[in-house]
Amino acid sequence: MVEIIVCVGSSCHLKGSYDVIQRLEELVAEHEAEDLVDLSGSFCLGSCGKGVTVRVGEAVYPDVLPDDVDRFFAECVKPRLGV
Repeated sequence: MVEIIVCVGSSCHLKGSYDVIQRLEELVAEHEAEDLVDLSGSFCLGSCGKGVTVRVGEAVYPDVLPDDVDRFFAECVKPRLGV
């Protein structure tokens, strides 16, 4: 199971965290990985000034913007899924 946590605190919210979550949900479904991914939101992951912060497992990515989600998924999530 790959745990993905997206910050939904005020700074990340203003930078599009809910759009990031929506696109991640779509990508997980497109790759039929619903049983492999635990996607959730959380308040403040500690990188408020940099952009939407996403944690995948123990790795923290502090600057994921809505336009970057497809690339982020391909580079940082998909390799962990084995799909």
